[in-house]
Amino acid sequence: MTGAGRRLRPGTAVTPLRDGLHLRGRRGSVTLEGSAALPVLWRSLERPLRTGGLDAFLDGLEPGSPVRTAVAAVVAQLEAHDLLVTGPPTPARDPGPVGPWLAVSADRPADAAAALAVTRAEVVAAAVDAPLARAAGRALEQSGLPVTYTRDAGLPEARIHLRAHGPDGVTHALAAALPAPTGYVTSPDSTSATAVMAAALEARLAVRPAPGTPGGERTAFPPGAGSAGTDPGRDASGGGGATAALLGGAAAHRLLCAVAGLPDPADEGDDDRLLPGLPAVLLVDARPPRAEYRTWAGPRPAGAALAPAATLREALRRVAALGDERCGVLPDPGPADLPQLPVPLASCAAPGTAQHPPGATLVGGAPRLDLARLEVFCRAAELALGRPGSTVGANPGHARGRALRAEVTRRAGTGAGRTPVAPEQWSGHPQARHWWTTLTARLSVPARLHVFRIAPGEEVYRAVVRRAGPHGSTPLGDAVEATPGDAAACAALSAVAAVSAAAVSSAAVTDPAAGRTPVGGAGAAGAAGAGLAVEGAPAVGWEEPGWTGRWLADTAGREGAFQEAMGRLTGPPRPAPDGELATLLRAFGFTVLNRPEEAP
Repeated sequence: MTGAGRRLRPGTAVTPLRDGLHLRGRRGSVTLEGSAALPVLWRSLERPLRTGGLDAFLDGLEPGSPVRTAVAAVVAQLEAHDLLVTGPPTPARDPGPVGPWLAVSADRPADAAAALAVTRAEVVAAAVDAPLARAAGRALEQSGLPVTYTRDAGLPEARIHLRAHGPDGVTHALAAALPAPTGYVTSPDSTSATAVMAAALEARLAVRPAPGTPGGERTAFPPGAGSAGTDPGRDASGGGGATAALLGGAAAHRLLCAVAGLPDPADEGDDDRLLPGLPAVLLVDARPPRAEYRTWAGPRPAGAALAPAATLREALRRVAALGDERCGVLPDPGPADLPQLPVPLASCAAPGTAQHPPGATLVGGAPRLDLARLEVFCRAAELALGRPGSTVGANPGHARGRALRAEVTRRAGTGAGRTPVAPEQWSGHPQARHWWTTLTARLSVPARLHVFRIAPGEEVYRAVVRRAGPHGSTPLGDAVEATPGDAAACAALSAVAAVSAAAVSSAAVTDPAAGRTPVGGAGAAGAAGAGLAVEGAPAVGWEEPGWTGRWLADTAGREGAFQEAMGRLTGPPRPAPDGELATLLRAFGFTVLNRPEEAP
């Protein structure tokens, strides 16, 4: 009789090494090395692990003995790499054809098999004899579930809905579709949420077709795709319904995993592009053949909102998901063909607004390309929100910094008539010297830099760069920062970015907010994002203050007190009203604020 305790996951292969072991299973592997005694130890340990007698075997070892310690260390590694399972080696009920799969995949195969045993499946389609409906139903039947077919004339002909009904009244549902050229499978959800996600995804794919598909010539959901009498799988793939079989099997797999309590297949591949905690959709292209999961950036994603990003890397992963070329809702800024010297530049298409007609381009610069990408994305999101004064940030601190800087800039004016800060208070700043020299010497731009204090008693400074010309001067860059040197550096950097962007992109647009040219001034990108840039990055003790990494770290250290000072001048920013895009941004961990009220 075998035990019901911890045991080695079925299907785990073991390879003895000269001084260790290598174990590999479907969901994990581990190599243990360092002692020729490990293969010997394994010969004694393997049978209890295979039969569920591990706990009894451990009880027979002397507590604190070297053998007990070694066995405990091996077991801990097996648990850490998901190579142990709890429960009897065979489920109490016959699991049918899915039994081997559950034994290999489920933490508790018996519980998973019991859940499937009391579940019935339903295939809902406009044409229940269409290739995709047949393929999905066949996959569910082969798994041992009873399947019923329901005709729903209200569904698009290319789409099916799969539902799994349990005895407790809980229904798991998902949708799949087989149009040309792109098919999809949604993540499991409720019946109503599945219908909303499917409709939104179809609308998204219709305007953002597969790469290589000529835009405007063909939509992802042509009328009649998947109708009775045609075989979209054969037409799209040339493989006799291979695409239908792939989509039907993938849809059935996701549904079975949801019912059995197994991890969703989208979580199995260690894809760094997918965001844990948010649903993923499977997209399938027939030509060229390709299937991949994408994070779904749709209305009201299922599940709890992501926590705010703590690092710049986390924030940019979310930017990439929201800007996905197939599922995204906003552009994903990148370097494109812009030069990265003398200043890193990023650009993206501007959302169509009254100020920015379709076809315009947002261009922004920052001390580093990753900061420029984040800044341009935030500005694009603000424009897409369509409300004056909206501010988007990767986390609350980043959003407050951007909102307060913008509001201080709006209220402060250009500083005309104010006593400037003496040049010796900022001209020695290494970054200010570098960017000012780049602007006036390397780029040969005739310019003037004016630095002034916003209010007595507050360490809040504004720097304004203006291009000198025969008919007066024009704004070129500005910044609001905690020290005269930081303000001068950010303003000069912003001016260099504006000049560089204008030199290579005639379509680049300027920011309607006061003094920001181009969109994403360096002051906000370099300083408000400094905390994100340095959080989680290894500290380098030998960097001098003139280096960008050290400057960002120093700026991040001043950011908290600086925001408090700005807040005393303007009041705190307010949460922005909810809306579809604002709700979506918050679900991805972004913060959406409104700038403070008008000046008293």
